[in-house]
Amino acid sequence: MRDPNTTAIEMNGPRQELDALALEQDKFFQTDHLKADLKGRSVRGGAITMTGQAARFVLSMGSTAVLARLLTPQDYGLLAMVTAITGFVAMFKDMGLSMATVQKAEINNDQISTLFWINVLLSLGVMFVITALAPAIAWFYGEPRLTLITLALAGAFIFGGLTVQHQALLRRNMRFGSLALIQIISMSVGILTAVIAAFYGAGYWSLVLMQLATAIAGAIAVWVACGWRPGLPVRRAGVRSMLAFGGHLTGFSFVNYFSRNADNILIGKFISAAALGLYAKAYGLFMMPITQIRGPLDEVAMPVLSSLQNQPERYIKYYQRLVDIMASLTIPLALYCAIEGSFLIRIFLGQQWLGAVSVFRILVIAALIQPVAGTRGLVLISHGFSDRCFYWGLFNAILTVTSFLVGLPFGIEGVAAAYAIANYVILIPSLFYCFQKTPVTVSLFMRTLASPALAGLLSAGCVILAKYVRVGDSIISHIVYAGIFTVVYGGASFSRKSIRETSGLLLKGLPILRGRALRVS
Repeated sequence: MRDPNTTAIEMNGPRQELDALALEQDKFFQTDHLKADLKGRSVRGGAITMTGQAARFVLSMGSTAVLARLLTPQDYGLLAMVTAITGFVAMFKDMGLSMATVQKAEINNDQISTLFWINVLLSLGVMFVITALAPAIAWFYGEPRLTLITLALAGAFIFGGLTVQHQALLRRNMRFGSLALIQIISMSVGILTAVIAAFYGAGYWSLVLMQLATAIAGAIAVWVACGWRPGLPVRRAGVRSMLAFGGHLTGFSFVNYFSRNADNILIGKFISAAALGLYAKAYGLFMMPITQIRGPLDEVAMPVLSSLQNQPERYIKYYQRLVDIMASLTIPLALYCAIEGSFLIRIFLGQQWLGAVSVFRILVIAALIQPVAGTRGLVLISHGFSDRCFYWGLFNAILTVTSFLVGLPFGIEGVAAAYAIANYVILIPSLFYCFQKTPVTVSLFMRTLASPALAGLLSAGCVILAKYVRVGDSIISHIVYAGIFTVVYGGASFSRKSIRETSGLLLKGLPILRGRALRVS
């Protein structure tokens, strides 16, 4: 006869294991423990994300230099033909569900498991749609080789679907170091695969293999970094609101995609390919440094703001510091680019691109406010107002396309000027709309911009004066101008307590990935 105590122990063993597993899984959904060190996690996240961004930029530039010597422009052109179409279809594989996971105050395993399988089904759907489009893409371009390229690239989407929720959980738990490492590892694997394939004469297939290898390596790395494992989908898991949230964000991405590309379509159709080349290069050059700044800040701010959505005082403090940092980095950069536009175009693009200088300077005017104004979207999403985000995006898309049409008769400079003017015309009304039912106010936003804007204008004025006094266009002259701008702006900025605190904390976070964060308490 068996000992009753032994039987109880044997029965409790599996139960304890299940309880331990449930506890292990539950840690991915609870974020209360993060709030105790929210400041530290925030600044470390910012430092790590910016470092990761810099590493990926170096990898991208290095791989471009190597592959450009092993491949032909036609190889790149074939891939670009396909990705121009697959990039649009790919918007629907996520459906905004990753952001829904990050934003929602409380989530559980049943909800995220259900969302996981929805993302997998969406990715399969995207894969089948792209597969079906392969012959049409080849016919449209008159290039038979695009059929197999499209079919091969379609297979990469399933790996994206397998990682959407895992990446969202890592972001929700502010594990920015893991996310940065995953991106660097997957990118490195893809680049190495492409270089080896190109070296052995694979041609354009090396670029296809790079995307496939990156997707596969990224999926493996994400599953290793995130220990959460999905269960079976559950009916009535409470995901309807999350699906609605994600649907609105997808709608926003949809209309935003068209508005952001309408200028290229209109210029290419009604002006000329040469004019489009100048416009596209100017736009790309002015966006490159802004993206490097805004991307990491947005990635860190989204989970932090979401975690503070029910703590209005701390939310306001964090948002104010975010806007202060964003403005302190992007406004002086935009002003400097406006002043030194001709020199920058000549150095980075070459003499043949000097026709883009005027467009570049006009677009930079929009860049003075655009990155900071973009934080209104963070306010809406972090508070769960995805429907209002979609309606704002729809209105903004209509306004943007209208501005392109108004400026089109005046050439590429007219398109750029109309776009810049539209950004300023809509600024205040858009802030009032987006800040409704949130603790953020328009006056708070404008007050926060005042100091960086004044410091930037002072620095720009000093450089303009120096140019007037010292007429010269040598490299030394431009180094002197950059030095004057940096010294004046740095001096004016460091007179502000908030900048001194943030700079000190960032320096602590960068070298040792430790420190304290933005002042939110």
